[in-house]
Amino acid sequence: MKRVARMMFAAVAVTSLLAGCASGVKHSEMAASMPTVKTGEGRVYFMRSASMFGAAIQPDIRLNNEVVGESKPGGFFFVDRPAGKYVASAATETEKTLSFVLDAGETKYVRSSPSMGLMVGRVVLELETPEKAKEELSSLSYTGTPVKTAAK
Repeated sequence: MKRVARMMFAAVAVTSLLAGCASGVKHSEMAASMPTVKTGEGRVYFMRSASMFGAAIQPDIRLNNEVVGESKPGGFFFVDRPAGKYVASAATETEKTLSFVLDAGETKYVRSSPSMGLMVGRVVLELETPEKAKEELSSLSYTGTPVKTAAK
């Protein structure tokens, strides 16, 4: 009886973890239909690797205090914003921030990575190099709001 209970608990735990992972369209499948960046704006990608470490930690991501998405394992989303100074943040027991300047026509890549905290885990934000980000993006799933596809 105890063995059955343990097996059921393990199955529920694994299912819960997997349910929190990103499951949208892969970047490689939607890249060609993504809208172009408007004049005077830049694009900011937020991405998180598919690692199961810290999978339950999925805080909101804010850009200049506006919620723009969630940090989901294996996921990415993007926002287009006017050129200027920005502060990205993610909060669990503490708030972690990342400041950067976005130029017109520029693309920034912000990686969110789980780390250990005192009471709960936290998500650390850091800028990623375009080369490394583009390499990983193709395997990540879109977790943002529906995208209006570019005109063909």
